[in-house]
Amino acid sequence: MRAVKHLKRSPKVSSSIVRGRYLISGVHDGGKALVIENGAFVQKDGKILEVSVFDDLQTKYPDLDVVGGPSDVVLPGFVNGHHHVGMTPLQLGSPALPLELWIARRMAGRNVDLYLDTLYSAFEMVQSGITTVQHIHMRARGDARAVHASANEIIRAYKDVGMRVSYCYGIRDQNRFIYEDDDTFIRRLPPEFAPVMKSWIDSATISLNEALDIFEALYSETEDDDRVRIQLAPANLHWCSDDALDAIARKSETFDVPMHMHLLETPYQREYARRRTGHTAVAHLNEFGMINARMTLGHGCWLSEDDVGMLAGADARVCHNCSSNLRLRSGRAPINDLHRHGVKVGIGIDEAGINDDRDMLQEMRMVLCRHRDPGMDDRLLTPTQVFQMATEHGAATTGFEAEIGMLTPGRHDDAIILKWDDISYPYLDPSVPVVDAVVHRAKTTAVKSVMVGGKMILQDGEFTRVDRSSALAELSEKLSKPLTSEEQERRETALAVMPVVEKFYREEYPQEDILGRR
Repeated sequence: MRAVKHLKRSPKVSSSIVRGRYLISGVHDGGKALVIENGAFVQKDGKILEVSVFDDLQTKYPDLDVVGGPSDVVLPGFVNGHHHVGMTPLQLGSPALPLELWIARRMAGRNVDLYLDTLYSAFEMVQSGITTVQHIHMRARGDARAVHASANEIIRAYKDVGMRVSYCYGIRDQNRFIYEDDDTFIRRLPPEFAPVMKSWIDSATISLNEALDIFEALYSETEDDDRVRIQLAPANLHWCSDDALDAIARKSETFDVPMHMHLLETPYQREYARRRTGHTAVAHLNEFGMINARMTLGHGCWLSEDDVGMLAGADARVCHNCSSNLRLRSGRAPINDLHRHGVKVGIGIDEAGINDDRDMLQEMRMVLCRHRDPGMDDRLLTPTQVFQMATEHGAATTGFEAEIGMLTPGRHDDAIILKWDDISYPYLDPSVPVVDAVVHRAKTTAVKSVMVGGKMILQDGEFTRVDRSSALAELSEKLSKPLTSEEQERRETALAVMPVVEKFYREEYPQEDILGRR
């Protein structure tokens, strides 16, 4: 059995100057990026003290070590505002079907070691400059004790790599497989497969009270950890009864913690909300006091104009999962409208980006280009707005809102150092704004170093805390073994029930009605 190697920590430096040819500290209220040429900041114990021109700071703090150099670009760490797993569904055998079918097909996936799985995607995230992740743990198997333990394995992996994590467990108390009652669905199945399906659903079921108890336990355990925040995650409207919505809303208010909720990802979810509530999903959540500054809606592809106005008026947030929406044919979120109304929108890579990995630099370009409507109307996303989505507004969807996302005094020193030559060589016209160059041209090869709380977690392209090679070798070794009998039985059941699932949606949610309804 292989073992993940934990590396000797890099020498602790309590204070330093971080400099670059350009320093992008953030985006001003007027929508313009603040770029300081030959810029730098001073950090002490992971907090930014001062931001200015490098020469002035070096004169003022002559004894401090200098990180970065005149050939670098320094910018805030990126925030992946919506993430679930390490090994992608495709890697585990699930093709990119429409969401409702894809969720059912994923029952056939392998059992993966959660710690190694989390490390796998963490490595990819850090290599693209992501320093903070919103990890939404959507389905754990076992009783409440097992769910709690699995949550701690995920959190431990991020802490070992050195990232910040805002963790939440997806709470669901109904309709766990399709958009109808579990027992009713099981009765639709061929008799030989019904027991396996019931056992699988039961194995991933804990009570609402148990899920809320796990939240409170994790909150208490991590309260003093500046790299961990615990949120609440009502999984989606079809997965949560009104009793669950009410309980989660009250818990969020009591603990003053954010919520992250998948919502209106597909037109089928929009129709489910209409049938259940008689109005929109957003309007229904608002009846429970859930549409407020603590709420982030994941996806939101089928938000109405009234929904957008309601979100803007309540300072609620949205996390845009562009690649996922494309891969699963979910629809296009009204990002331009959300921006025009002043809604804070972050970026999430979900299970995987368009390249089946976790590359924020690529995802930013996807977001920029996906929302360029035809015509000459200039009311489109700008590179600066996309940059803000990946940094400050991404932070606003997590429990770290006031602490990260910008390189300004008082915030954490969570920063990326990029190699400017990698972006600009062999030529870049001087008139091209620095932020535009980063958003349009930066690749993961440009990521030189990544800092979290003033500590290097990636230095000159190498991880400083966990040995990536040994972790991936162990993960590969575990997954190279044949399917267990339980995995094989579950795979056969998943493939057998797929026609039943598809028949349900075709008959109960006719596509011509769902897509034609406005």
